[in-house]
Amino acid sequence: MSEHRPSTNLDNYDPSDVGRVNGNLFGLPFDAESAKTIVFGVPWEVTVSYNPGTAAAPQQILDASPQLDLYDFDNPQGWQGGIYMPPVDTDLLAKNSYYRQQAALIIDRLERGESLNTEPDLTPILAEINRAGAALNQWLFDRTQSAISKGKKVGVIGGDHSVPLGYMQALATHYPDFGILHIDAHSDLRDAYEGFEFSHASIMFNALKIPQISKLVQVGIRDVSKVEIDTIDRSQGRAIAYYDSLIKQQLYAGTTWMSICQEAIAHLPAKVYISFDADGLDPKLCPNTGTPVPGGLELEQAFCLCREVIRSGREIIGFDLCEVGNAEWDGNVGARIVYKLINLMNL
Repeated sequence: MSEHRPSTNLDNYDPSDVGRVNGNLFGLPFDAESAKTIVFGVPWEVTVSYNPGTAAAPQQILDASPQLDLYDFDNPQGWQGGIYMPPVDTDLLAKNSYYRQQAALIIDRLERGESLNTEPDLTPILAEINRAGAALNQWLFDRTQSAISKGKKVGVIGGDHSVPLGYMQALATHYPDFGILHIDAHSDLRDAYEGFEFSHASIMFNALKIPQISKLVQVGIRDVSKVEIDTIDRSQGRAIAYYDSLIKQQLYAGTTWMSICQEAIAHLPAKVYISFDADGLDPKLCPNTGTPVPGGLELEQAFCLCREVIRSGREIIGFDLCEVGNAEWDGNVGARIVYKLINLMNL
């Protein structure tokens, strides 16, 4: 079936009909002007140190999305507000491929326990990759800033979890105080992991440099370093972690998941940004994620947690979904997460 760009005429559109393959997310008939929500796909995974493939996630999610039925129990008419995803930037994809190969040289050297200064000297390559990461942040900042300024709601699909920093920085120019609800297997609080300033393992370390972010609540963490735990413990309550093993112990003892969700959300301010790493889920749901870890949340547990943001009277001001793997099943699950977060954000 050939692709065509979506129109904005709803007269002949039936949301219960077969999903259209029209080049837009969920096959919806909206464009950048008519859609209330703009979703940017960012095909970037330069610093991933385990499973590659997350750069293909925006396309995998786009390809899977027309298979979804559009009725959402939280927001049944949510699709009518309009959702639009610009085409994945092929120039960005090419840059990702180049810098990913360069980063692999550094990762391989470090994993052998060798210095970057040994011959050949890789420190200039590291500096080049860090400049490329800064350029990506600016690229996303410019696009999300423009969309927000036009009154749009924005979501971001990675790529690895380094991707959304530019969007967080853009939100900080519009909101003087907001918190992050972070679903992940990892705390991502490492300072320039492997030397990469904008590493996928450093996104929350970098986010906490943004003064407008007053609170970070992390849920599902189960693969964490002592340095990260120390960072959380020294944050004076700015960062709060709900470790997966402790969550499970509470559940086994009879505590309800709802009460855990309510407690976690109570720490957040009125405006909330959701940062959703697919590896926060049980790996059966996204087995090709960048760094899978046993354990984690079921999909409905994650949705219950996000839903509680709205039920508590708070507002979701934006979201990202990162680390979805390059496979059809991962794309299917990713598309469902994106659709749920859009519908909650627009309540």
